Amino acid sequence: MSPMPQSRGKGSVPSNLYTAILAVALGVVLATSVFVAVQCFTQYKTIFGMP
Repeated sequence: MSPMPQSRGKGSVPSNLYTAILAVALGVVLATSVFVAVQCFTQYKTIFGMP
């Protein structure tokens, strides 16, 4: 074994791509939760209570 790391070839994906995908998914989840909270407040005048 050589002390130099071997390249993985064409199959390697930069970790920044996974970070970007995670950020987009988190943004979608947050936007959905804000939308649901606003809709609940406009229809029921409360977010956490029972109507």
